[in-house]
Amino acid sequence: MSKNLSYGCEGLCAVISGGTSGIGLATARRLLADGARVYILGRSAKRGAEALRYLKEQTGAEAQYIACDVSSQAQCKAALAQVAEREGRDLQVHILVNSAGVYKEQRLENLTEEDFDAMLGVNVKGTMLLTQAALPYLRSGSCVVNIASDAAVSGNYGCALYCASKGAVVAFTRALALDLAPSVRVNCVCPADVDTPLLAKQLVDADGGYTLADMAAAYPLQRVATAGEVAHVVCSLASPANSFMTGSVVTVDGGLTAG
Repeated sequence: MSKNLSYGCEGLCAVISGGTSGIGLATARRLLADGARVYILGRSAKRGAEALRYLKEQTGAEAQYIACDVSSQAQCKAALAQVAEREGRDLQVHILVNSAGVYKEQRLENLTEEDFDAMLGVNVKGTMLLTQAALPYLRSGSCVVNIASDAAVSGNYGCALYCASKGAVVAFTRALALDLAPSVRVNCVCPADVDTPLLAKQLVDADGGYTLADMAAAYPLQRVATAGEVAHVVCSLASPANSFMTGSVVTVDGGLTAG
């Protein structure tokens, strides 16, 4: 990460769901390095503590962790109330990043109601509930960045439910951008495969059905993304310098959807 890279986020307040790993953690790192005040949300206190240590080591700056299951409306409201309490002043959430997400490959004929509830509860409901909880703190100049997937814009084999959930995030982004204009911007990032713990779990679940090399071969750039590369796009969308971007859906997919 370039030490000279600046997004213009110094002094801004950022709240990041799924902030203890993957894209969320990489985004927290970049925003902290840029001088933002960062709150990471996640379900595991252990992973939260590990993330805080990592961020301190990498940036020298202190982030804050708040326990939150985004599929719970009560927990989303409580998390934002904690941010307001810790800020100690009239809170403005300048940047809200909805990065919490789950992935599972499963054919439609094998899906259960529990599968539907688990996938949609985090990917769709969680995105909407955390944004709803943040609404009182989103003021003029604030922005929301939602994390969807290349699966939101093109079908993938064996994961119809995941595709549907991320497609809903794209539609939600576009609708909310209209609802919150002109004061609050809402954009969406659609990454393809990213080298994160979520991808590692996917490969384990594949049980040898395919490898990381197989996945990389599908991309014109012949590799998967790093979390930092996607985080850069997230931070760019959040930057005040991108003040004319709203309702945008940005793919970060190594050329996968170009054909």
